[in-house]
Amino acid sequence: VQLQASGGGLVQAGGSLRLSCAASGRSIGTYTMGWFRQAPGKEREFVAAIGWSGVSTYYADSVKGRFTISRDNAKNTVYLQMNSLKPEDTAVYYCAADNLRFRVGTTREEYDYWGQGTLVTVSS
Repeated sequence: VQLQASGGGLVQAGGSLRLSCAASGRSIGTYTMGWFRQAPGKEREFVAAIGWSGVSTYYADSVKGRFTISRDNAKNTVYLQMNSLKPEDTAVYYCAADNLRFRVGTTREEYDYWGQGTLVTVSS
């Protein structure tokens, strides 16, 4: 599975962005999908995850209520809608895929495939 993240950019605090993660090579319809982020000088951290059917979703406490993860299996794409952005959301955002269908992981080690990342910069 190849993952291509896009949609990053520069936005003012309080603004919104929508990230997309397009998969190719095979269908991600049975994969759990996740978003992680890595700020300069920090470890990569979990942001959000969604189960294969779209019913189960999990969020980091820091983004709960502001970010929404969704997926369109017909388009082989996962999204991350980010609202009320804060300067501390500035990071490179990565999408990831886990081929174990019956878990929705929140750690890096649970994901098998990674995209190249897209930079989100939130100015104050």
